[in-house]
Amino acid sequence: MRGANERQTKRARRLRQADNDAEALLWSELRGRHLNGFKFVRQLPLGPYFADFGCRDERLVVEVDGSQHANRSSDIRRDENMVATGWSVVRFWNMQIFNDRPSVLETIVAFLEKRLLGEVRTADLTSIPAKRQLEAEAEQMRAIAV
Repeated sequence: MRGANERQTKRARRLRQADNDAEALLWSELRGRHLNGFKFVRQLPLGPYFADFGCRDERLVVEVDGSQHANRSSDIRRDENMVATGWSVVRFWNMQIFNDRPSVLETIVAFLEKRLLGEVRTADLTSIPAKRQLEAEAEQMRAIAV
């Protein structure tokens, strides 16, 4: 029997209590299946990391970052770990949550509904599809080429 990991549960609770304003604002939109019926959880433990938000059904991690996360190698390792274990990752800046929340929500829905599939790395958005998704896209491209 699997059971809960008490240490992870306590850490997730501490992180939820310490969330920043942008995370709290986004959570108000994601909780209770408010976003097109998709279920999200906060501070989802994934290996040694905790995702800000996660949709288990679609294996999507949503991260909300402040300026302290700009170009951090630890975030790159974290993303690589999550992607390697089958989770897609999308990152938004705090200011996007405050200034353009409807666009953030539409972007999340586009990922959940598989309308956005590829990797994106811009100043405003980082999204990395899970390894399984990348492999499926490559297979699709090979089938088209034949």
